[in-house]
Amino acid sequence: MTTKTLGRRFAVDEEDWRRATRITLDGHLIGGVSDLAHPVYPPGTPAHIAYYLAVDDIERRTEAATANGARVVVPPFDAGDQGRMATLIDPAGAAFSLWQAHQFTGWRFPLRLASTPHRMVLSCERPDEARHFYRETLGTSLACADFVAPRGDLASTPQWELAIGVDDLDGLTFQIRRLER
Repeated sequence: MTTKTLGRRFAVDEEDWRRATRITLDGHLIGGVSDLAHPVYPPGTPAHIAYYLAVDDIERRTEAATANGARVVVPPFDAGDQGRMATLIDPAGAAFSLWQAHQFTGWRFPLRLASTPHRMVLSCERPDEARHFYRETLGTSLACADFVAPRGDLASTPQWELAIGVDDLDGLTFQIRRLER
């Protein structure tokens, strides 16, 4: 449904040793999906949106994260010649990744390209504590992140969520409902 409603394309990256799936929109690389069954991830790694937070020194930031209560899922490793990454679980229980670039510094796409990532949102029971954790771990605030408590009676597993931009919300809603029939 994502391809039909948001115009995204998915393809396995044959050059990636993890065989990650690349996500493109209008020819712009906007993300990727990795298989958690890959041996780099230990058994029991929770399904998650892995935001890669750019850091200056991955070993130092991983140490800071664990000192502030995070648990390492995948310790820092080389992702080919692109950079180094690590995956952790923050004290609230949400997964996140750290990224220290070598050649690949991140995806670039027009700022207002519809249906691309615009903000990241961490939904957890103690959003102020989560915000403090990331500020202490990274040494800066996450400018494109919101920290929110779950709404209403809906207790959920703490997780990062993705807020995307759309040009026509009513039209998109109509298209989704039509495809669900």
